[in-house]
Amino acid sequence: MTGTPDAPATAATELADEDRARAEFYALLGRLYGAAPDAPLLAAIGASALWPDDGENPLAGAWNRLVLGSRTADAEAVEQEYTDLFIGVGKAECNLHASYWTRDAGAEPPLVALRAELAAMGLARQGGSAPYEDHLAALCETMRILVAGAAGRSPETISTQRAFFARRIAPWVEECCTAIAQCPIANYYVQVAQFTNLFMALERDSFAIE
Repeated sequence: MTGTPDAPATAATELADEDRARAEFYALLGRLYGAAPDAPLLAAIGASALWPDDGENPLAGAWNRLVLGSRTADAEAVEQEYTDLFIGVGKAECNLHASYWTRDAGAEPPLVALRAELAAMGLARQGGSAPYEDHLAALCETMRILVAGAAGRSPETISTQRAFFARRIAPWVEECCTAIAQCPIANYYVQVAQFTNLFMALERDSFAIE
């Protein structure tokens, strides 16, 4: 996901530490759902610090499991797992597109509405092999841009972030992540999905009190 060529240039905006962390997590999730992590990425995640975990912060436990799982994961095995889970032969085990989870009979196709919304914000799908705009990886990348901004654009307001999240991610991400975590062939992506689920729940709860 990228800004359109005619997006107005804006000055860089200093991000609060919390927003910088949010943007980094969205970037990481976008990368993990966009393609299987290679060995350098697994090593980078594995080198991350563990969070203090007193048992009362589920997100800390999920993050620590992802870090520890990345330290022992084999890149080739994770690549095969990604292929089996999300690409498959003919039909993937787990679908990462919002359209799969949210389409209502007689309603406007979610992808059509999403493309119109992105265009109104000056965003467009990257060329090449980028996933469709309603793919979880693309939606995470969109949220990263809304939170942190990008070249030629400032971060969006919390109200804009909240509205996009509520329309395009919140209605289906929990069901999708639960399906991944419960899939019999999932291994590394169980940890990814569990962290995603808890991170998105924290986003939802934080938006509710803003």
